[in-house]
Amino acid sequence: MWNKVQDTVKFLQEKGISKPDYGIILGTGLGNLVDKISIEIAISYSEIPNFPVSTVEGHSGELIFGTIGSKKVVAMRGRFHYYEGWTMAQTVFPVRVMKYLGVEKLIVSNASGGVNPRFKVGDIMIITDHINMMPKHPLHGKNEARFGPRFVDMHEAYCKKMIEKMEHVARKLDVPVHKGIYLALQGPTFETPAEYKMVKILGADAVGMSTVPEVIVAKHMGMTCFGISVITDLGVEGIVEAVSHEEVQEVAKKAEKVVGKLVEAFIKN
Repeated sequence: MWNKVQDTVKFLQEKGISKPDYGIILGTGLGNLVDKISIEIAISYSEIPNFPVSTVEGHSGELIFGTIGSKKVVAMRGRFHYYEGWTMAQTVFPVRVMKYLGVEKLIVSNASGGVNPRFKVGDIMIITDHINMMPKHPLHGKNEARFGPRFVDMHEAYCKKMIEKMEHVARKLDVPVHKGIYLALQGPTFETPAEYKMVKILGADAVGMSTVPEVIVAKHMGMTCFGISVITDLGVEGIVEAVSHEEVQEVAKKAEKVVGKLVEAFIKN
């Protein structure tokens, strides 16, 4: 893994990607946030050594490098999911690459199902913490000490200062946001009413199929993380309705302009 990461980093550096201030992972339907980036380089995942290729509709499969304001950013337009059949190591591989490109601050976004009765479809939730219910841990197996320690402290998986900063940005832009806990399940099925109920009982506000492995690996390497969810469907007891991936994409697409505005102002500040 170490050698693969270094080979990929070298390839991207030779393409001109150098010392980004932020790494951004754009989730389902949120890929058009790259419109906020002054793009200098765009590389298809299929051209990048050791990168998997996203198989999910709504995940374009490009690595973008450019600027937002005065800040350099590298953005994944489409992520990899464990349910696609990738190993957990493959799923989080790009986060390792971002670290060795120079990224110290990681922003992750996703579409999720809301189980908090205060939430509505289309709402935005700042992630304050997570619950990992994935079937395999991204740090399972022998530890590579050059990446980070065997046992990783997760008491502040999502940076409190970045959360406060985003709350300030949202107030300034008059954008209502919630804060809450995100729970990760394997997928790819959407949850049953009983599973939504379980998620709520366990203490989460939203549930999805990504993000947590990426944040764990980022923390393993000492990165600072911030996460944001778009509530694309509801799993509130008594009002659970049928949902499709197309509907999730549609809601995420409607929200992406607002999320883009928030992230742009966040990085510029």
